[in-house]
Amino acid sequence: MLGMRRLERGDTLIEVLFAVTVFSFVVVSSLAIMNQGTAAAQRSLEISLVRQQVDAQADSLRFLHDSYVAAYRPGLSYNLADGTTSPAEEWYRLTRSPSMVSTVSPLNNGGTSCSSAPGTAFIINPKTARYVSASSITRATTYSRLAYNSSGALSAAQGLWVEAIRSGTSSDMNQQNAGYIDFHIRACWEAPGTAAPMTIGTIVRLYEPRG
Repeated sequence: MLGMRRLERGDTLIEVLFAVTVFSFVVVSSLAIMNQGTAAAQRSLEISLVRQQVDAQADSLRFLHDSYVAAYRPGLSYNLADGTTSPAEEWYRLTRSPSMVSTVSPLNNGGTSCSSAPGTAFIINPKTARYVSASSITRATTYSRLAYNSSGALSAAQGLWVEAIRSGTSSDMNQQNAGYIDFHIRACWEAPGTAAPMTIGTIVRLYEPRG
């Protein structure tokens, strides 16, 4: 009978608590790894989407530039207030002051948050090839992108903007009738699982005729 009772003895309270502790540790560790993997996948997706937005801005700038170069002649100017426009005129518009700056603004505030776009910043609407001023640029609610309303019109540029710096006049007589503009395309947004904001930037240099 004594041997039977020994075989029927159950787990002690300490053994049960130890088993529960080990199980809880495994579950919590698994959930943490899953959350990290999900956040990494989300960040990777957002980076891909933002790069597409940045590339769309670069392609739009090149399109406006090529249209202006094709229409260029010495003394060319446009009436920016007549209500009509063209890709060449949009290039002319965005390259007028105050769009040009001498230096670009900080992209983030010391790595703690995204900076606001300066008043000289702008964006190009790829759907219409139109210049859009800084008044439509806001902070990103999810990732840097152009947001459109239900009717397909651009409602805001969220965490995405462009700043332009024009080269000075060269002292070389052979280069005085040509110059370039560096377009700094910038994106900043808060990504999941990171303390510092995500940033992407590129520079597009486009040469313009002068004279």
